[in-house]
Amino acid sequence: MRLGKVLLVLFGVLVGIVGVSLVTGGTAGLVFRLALTDSDGYIAMPRSRDIQLRSSAHAIVSETARIAADWPPMVRRDLATIRIEVRASDPGRALFVGVADWRDAQAYLAGVARDEVVDFELRPVWVGYRSVPGGPPPEPPGRRTLWAARAEGVGTQTVVWDVAPGEWTLVLMNADGSQGVEAWASVGVKFPALLPLSIGILVGGVALLVLAVALIYVGVRGRPLAEAAPQAEPAEGYPLTFVGEITEPLSPALWLVKWFLLVPHYVVLAFLWVGFCFSWLVSFLAILFTGRYPRALFGYNVGVLRWTWRVGFYAYQALGTDRYPPFALGAGGYPADLDVAYPERLSRGLVLVKWWLLALPHYAVVSLFQGGGGRSGGGLVPLLTLFAGVALLFRGRYPKGLFAFVMDMNRWAYRVAIYAALMTDRYPPFRLGE
Repeated sequence: MRLGKVLLVLFGVLVGIVGVSLVTGGTAGLVFRLALTDSDGYIAMPRSRDIQLRSSAHAIVSETARIAADWPPMVRRDLATIRIEVRASDPGRALFVGVADWRDAQAYLAGVARDEVVDFELRPVWVGYRSVPGGPPPEPPGRRTLWAARAEGVGTQTVVWDVAPGEWTLVLMNADGSQGVEAWASVGVKFPALLPLSIGILVGGVALLVLAVALIYVGVRGRPLAEAAPQAEPAEGYPLTFVGEITEPLSPALWLVKWFLLVPHYVVLAFLWVGFCFSWLVSFLAILFTGRYPRALFGYNVGVLRWTWRVGFYAYQALGTDRYPPFALGAGGYPADLDVAYPERLSRGLVLVKWWLLALPHYAVVSLFQGGGGRSGGGLVPLLTLFAGVALLFRGRYPKGLFAFVMDMNRWAYRVAIYAALMTDRYPPFRLGE
């Protein structure tokens, strides 16, 4: 695959990642808006979790809420609406609840005995206060005009306040300003922009996913990949061509730094494997409904496996060559290569179980061979390549029997990989060697 097509695929993968994130966020917003709100559109605290507020002072004051003013005008206008409902523990007592700029509230409450909320827990419900000593207010709160929103009276009192930039505080008092405030409170929040914003994000995410699929398709289609994919599955043998030719002489010490030299490959492969996962999912659906593996996606997936094997052969899956692997998906021109015969038809039912249930015994064997993925240790392959590296360091040569054993274990792993990648219905054999 030419560099331009590789970049196109990588860009498509990045766009797809953004698209998936937007679709997830938009869907979450819709679920949040439609499933967790009441009939008035408020996300409300259940009655079973109403907050009990109790003070022996003249007022209960919330912490200061600071609302930034740098939101876009449209968002700032519809940022949120808060609904506060309070009811006195004594049904016959009149309450006052109001929202005010904290400076105005502090001026009114200067010298007034009050409890300020400094901590709050929902499970279990608990409110922590800081007591401020003082006396009674200069006059009942309802006589002041400082309130941005207010409610006063007997029974349940409801304050509806459209959130605005500034620094705000909530004040709860007895309507006559008397001492000893005791009430139950609940809070609901409504985000008017949440529904259209969620729909917009969802639509944008879907559009990006469509664009990502188109970019990946354009990147993987065409002659280079078509040539890389064989035309038919052989009648005999397993449909995997797996090559790894040791190229001697090998540097005694280069293997110590190959992990660093391969950092660019690891970065590119990370994106390619994200594309591989998208391709696998699309191919799964295509096989399930049509019995065919899309040829362009097949060629792309073979190319990703080929690229991965070349990097592994150079590095710690084999240490078989000192030739730096090419940045290419296409076949040929390197001591390590891989190819898979294209299947004209695949079982539509088998695709549902072969990649997990049927492959489980092989996964156990491959985990023994490869450990944590073939480069991070923990399996026979990285352990034996370490032995090979030590032999190179002190003896200057790679033990041939060790190399053959490492190749056989890698071949087994890649047979399982193409089976799990849905590229064949042939069950991988339980054997080393060709």
